[in-house]
Amino acid sequence: MSQTVRTRPEGSGQALSEAYDTALLDLDGVVYAGGNAIAYAVKSLATARSGGMHLAYVTNNALRTPDVVAEHLTELGIPTEASDVITSAQAAARLISEQVPAGARVLVVGGEGLRVALRERGLEPVESADDDPAAVVQGFGGADLAWGRFAEACYAIARGVPWFASNTDLTIPSARGIAPGNGAAVEVVRIATGAEPQVAGKPLPPMHRETILRTGARRPLVVGDRLDTDIEGAFNGEVDSLLVLTGVTDGAQLLAAPPQHRPTYVDADLRGLLTGQPEVVEAGDGFRCGGWTATADGVGLPPARAKSRAWGRLELEGDGEALDGLRALCAAAWTAAGEGTCQLDGGKALARLGL
Repeated sequence: MSQTVRTRPEGSGQALSEAYDTALLDLDGVVYAGGNAIAYAVKSLATARSGGMHLAYVTNNALRTPDVVAEHLTELGIPTEASDVITSAQAAARLISEQVPAGARVLVVGGEGLRVALRERGLEPVESADDDPAAVVQGFGGADLAWGRFAEACYAIARGVPWFASNTDLTIPSARGIAPGNGAAVEVVRIATGAEPQVAGKPLPPMHRETILRTGARRPLVVGDRLDTDIEGAFNGEVDSLLVLTGVTDGAQLLAAPPQHRPTYVDADLRGLLTGQPEVVEAGDGFRCGGWTATADGVGLPPARAKSRAWGRLELEGDGEALDGLRALCAAAWTAAGEGTCQLDGGKALARLGL
């Protein structure tokens, strides 16, 4: 896929909720964290919805069913139908259904979300490698997933049964911190078998296809907190994205983002759906956004020095909203990096912004 390399966040003269017909919202780190709504999420989503924007919730977590997710969101004050929720379990089930006979048995290593999604596709979930499964599917199973489930997957895969994974996120946020995600569990089976799964979830195309099929979105905006799933998924789907800073991504990671991890827009939280986005413009040797101007000091030094992270730095001058400074820094960093990863030191500039 050939795409123009993004070198700065874009501006928008319209509120994003008016410029796009559907918001494809990640959940953990965007709408809620540890089961509780993130600040401003409930009111922002209500306002966007009342203005005509369709809200769809797209999650790589295959443990919970759409009904359970919708119930949770509704309890948080975000009225949601099960049909508004798209999970990686659903994407995996569709992928499997296209490769095995109708009614085939599928060995499940994961939670109820996978079982419900498989039944929706007319497939029969089973628990043992001895049940003659036509496929193995692995998804996040929560803290109670027994170690023996991995063994069942390995037995079946060793017999030549195709292996599917809902997603490969190595971590998942929890109320107590960062916990191992399905990707960590997938690694257990990968190491034991030497096999490679077909992966359905973000950032890969099956998840984007599932989302578009279920929502009918014509001009979607992906909203997420992770560069390597949400933003890369939008890149792979060739749609625009909004990164919110309420989850796992910090300023340093954003400045170092390679092209496939660079969002269209950057904002603090879901209030960004309700506003336009300030434009980042060239200003002399740098880039200006609001009251801030960012420059890349050291660009053009010999390639031998460019290989070191200490070869140059990002400079920031001015005053104003911290997010405007971050947007200007993104433009300086991404322009300097081109199709690569920015090696400039942005620590001092980010510290000045409190980021």
